Amino acid sequence: MTHRDLSHPVETGMPAYPGDPPVSVEPHATVESDGYRVSAVEFGTHAGTHVDAPSHTEPDGKTIDEFPAESFVFDAALVDLRGLDPRSPVRPADLPDPDAEMLVLRTAWADRWGEPSYFDHPYLSAAAADYCAERGYHVGIDAASVDPSPTGNAGADETEGVPAHHALLGADRFIVENLTNLSGLPDRFELRAYPIRVADGDGSPVRAVAVVE
Repeated sequence: MTHRDLSHPVETGMPAYPGDPPVSVEPHATVESDGYRVSAVEFGTHAGTHVDAPSHTEPDGKTIDEFPAESFVFDAALVDLRGLDPRSPVRPADLPDPDAEMLVLRTAWADRWGEPSYFDHPYLSAAAADYCAERGYHVGIDAASVDPSPTGNAGADETEGVPAHHALLGADRFIVENLTNLSGLPDRFELRAYPIRVADGDGSPVRAVAVVE
C-alpha cells in the first residue's frame, strides 16, 4: 500500500480563487526570540486543495462539521480529460459510469498552478454535473473549480453562476478542488480528503491523499 499526496502546500501568496481571501503564513514566534516557533496562518475556507460542503452554495446545505470523518474517504475513479482546451466544458459523454463513489477529473491544469492561465480551466457543464449528481458521484478536479472561474477570457457562451456546484452540493455530493500530482495514478484508488473541522464551515482545506494497493 502506497500513499501519494495530492495537495498543494499552503504558503504565502499561493493562488486563491478570484475574490477569495489571500493566503498568509507568517512567523508569530521564533526560536531565536521566544524559545519556540509558532506561525500565524490566514486563509479562506476554500484555499488551496479543499473540499466544498453543501452549505457553500445551498442555503439549507449541511456544514462541513456535520459530516463524520469517514464521509471523506472515497473509492475514486480517475477520469483522463487531458487535451481539453482552456475554458471548455466537460460533457456527459466525456465521463464514464464506473462503480465508484467519486470521479477524479484529470485535466492537467495543475501543471499551470501559479500561472494566470490556471483560472482558465475546463469545467463541468451543467449536464455533466447533473450526470454525476444523478449517479451519486462526488467529484474531484485538478483545477480551481468545477464551474468556470471569472477571468478576462470568459466567453459569452459560458454558463453563468455556479450550476455545477448547485447540482452536486444540492445532492449532498462533495467537491474537492485544486488537486495535484495525479500523473501516474491507477484508474482506481482510495482518496482521503479530511477537512479541518470548521464550526458551521462551508468548506475546508484538506490534505488529500491517494492510497493505492
